[in-house]
Amino acid sequence: MATTPKVHSSGNKGRSRISIFVIIALCCFFYLLGVWQKSGSGKGDGYAMEMNKQQVNCNFSPSLDFESHHKYVASVESSEPKAKVFEPCDAKLTDYTPCQEQDRAMKFPRENMIYRERHCPPEEEEKLRCLIPAPNGYTTPFPWPKSRDYVYYSNVPFKSLTVEKANQNWVEYQGNVFKFPGGGTMFPQGADAYIDELARVIPIADGTVRTALDTGCGVASWGAYMLKRNVLPMSFAPRDNHEAQVQFALERGVPAIIGVLGSIKLPYPPRSFDMAQCSRCLIQWASNDGIYLKEVDRVLRPGGYWVLSGPPINWKTYYKTWKRTKEDLEAEQTRIEDLAKSLCWEKKYEKGDIAIFRKKINAKSCKRKSANYCEASDDDNLWYKKMETCVTPFPEVESPTEVAGGELKKFPARLYDVPPRVRNGEVPGVTPESYEEDSKLWKKHVAAYKKSIRLLGTTRYRNIMDMNAGLGGFAAAMESSKLWVMNVVPIIAEKTLGIIYERGLIGMYHDWCEGFSTYPRTYDLIHASGLFKLYDNKCEFEDILLEMDRILRPEGMVIVRDEVDVINKVMKIAGGMRWDVKMVDHEDGPLVPQKILIAMKQYWVAAAAASNSTDR
Repeated sequence: MATTPKVHSSGNKGRSRISIFVIIALCCFFYLLGVWQKSGSGKGDGYAMEMNKQQVNCNFSPSLDFESHHKYVASVESSEPKAKVFEPCDAKLTDYTPCQEQDRAMKFPRENMIYRERHCPPEEEEKLRCLIPAPNGYTTPFPWPKSRDYVYYSNVPFKSLTVEKANQNWVEYQGNVFKFPGGGTMFPQGADAYIDELARVIPIADGTVRTALDTGCGVASWGAYMLKRNVLPMSFAPRDNHEAQVQFALERGVPAIIGVLGSIKLPYPPRSFDMAQCSRCLIQWASNDGIYLKEVDRVLRPGGYWVLSGPPINWKTYYKTWKRTKEDLEAEQTRIEDLAKSLCWEKKYEKGDIAIFRKKINAKSCKRKSANYCEASDDDNLWYKKMETCVTPFPEVESPTEVAGGELKKFPARLYDVPPRVRNGEVPGVTPESYEEDSKLWKKHVAAYKKSIRLLGTTRYRNIMDMNAGLGGFAAAMESSKLWVMNVVPIIAEKTLGIIYERGLIGMYHDWCEGFSTYPRTYDLIHASGLFKLYDNKCEFEDILLEMDRILRPEGMVIVRDEVDVINKVMKIAGGMRWDVKMVDHEDGPLVPQKILIAMKQYWVAAAAASNSTDR
């Protein structure tokens, strides 16, 4: 009889183990494949395909390159309602500046220019929840350097300055453009000739002077021509009867903000500027115990220069034109010079309409009587703080030849040199090593940005803002004569703005729960790294994004770098704002939780908006 072979139980067990292993492996494979496709890396990513279709069929400017250099990432699906759609504001609000509106300003005292300072809408009560329209006929500004000399009338349709300043060579109206000949009240023959005279005394050409403050800048022709000499100006003027002067400045591609020397401190840290100037700015320097000159002294670096051209300088020539007595003007100039001496400033030059003073490099090099020094405090805690009539003391030095606060290298060497504030440990947590690592990291980030935005680094994106500037690494990596970056340090972030200025860059402190001190459509590109995470639960993301939309030009770009959950919240709101939006992975790959949102604001104007679409 045949015997049936026995099947050994050990073989069955082996095959069972192999089957279980194969099943587990297949489950893991399909799970990972699903995650990969969901992340946007797979070919089945509907969001990426839709974005590609939109880009093929669109008629946007050729400078806007959405070509894929990263893998697209779809936002996480949600059962929540679709994004709120923001309607256009009324056409009369095309030049809306939330914190400098004329109607609100007139409710405040005129004393010390208080009514020209920032007065923002009360919380929720008056905030707009709509999109500020561009004026009918709005055109992309001329590229730099042509923008320095020409501005489209349709973009800033105000002719008053062409009449008021007709004999001072400020601006001319020609056909459909404004022409800026480069003149000013105190330099009708042109800013170049004026700057040439300053350069006989001030080392403008060799990089010693890099940052310059222009108080009462008009249309910023001085700043425009200082840029030609690799000096980075920070210009300001109030929103007053000289209609749209700061708007003209920014349209020309010159850094400027709406501001005034009034009762609150300027939004800059101590020792920010290599020079400052007043060209017939009509600021009463000797009034109020010299409070305005003391504020300039606070932000002027040891060894820095101050230029005064206009009243009362050269009063013997102009006293009749100015309709003032010789005695009055002579007394005013004497008071200014006495005040300058008390601040350790030395008059280095006076000829014709110009006087130049230089601040001493430290207190030891200056012989002055006892002064009313400001008490030691947080020097960078400036937001809405009242100006003081006390004198800002020099930082301590060990010898008469040492520069108080630390000597800076000439630009461009100072851009990547370790700043004195870092060497001295003045900012908690920032060391020379962490500073250098930050610089390397931002060079890497910017290189990745340029792969996604083809014309980044060209004159197409001239006016750039960094909303959360940190140590200024983004601006340093972007540094070029073709563009400039307004480095904004939020008041709730670490106080790093002094480091940024020591690198030869410019910026200001600001609270992003409020409107920025600028006109609509003044920036080509806005960068925000970690900003929304910083402001989470501080104020509404919606308000921040609407403000970004207000100050961004049509067809301008936005780059937001943040954690993925924050980016998804931002994307949902931006989806209702007439922005074309996509998310891309971090340059180090999809497993990095930080993502990048890239958006372009669509072109549309007031004429295309419904007349009754204001949504408060």
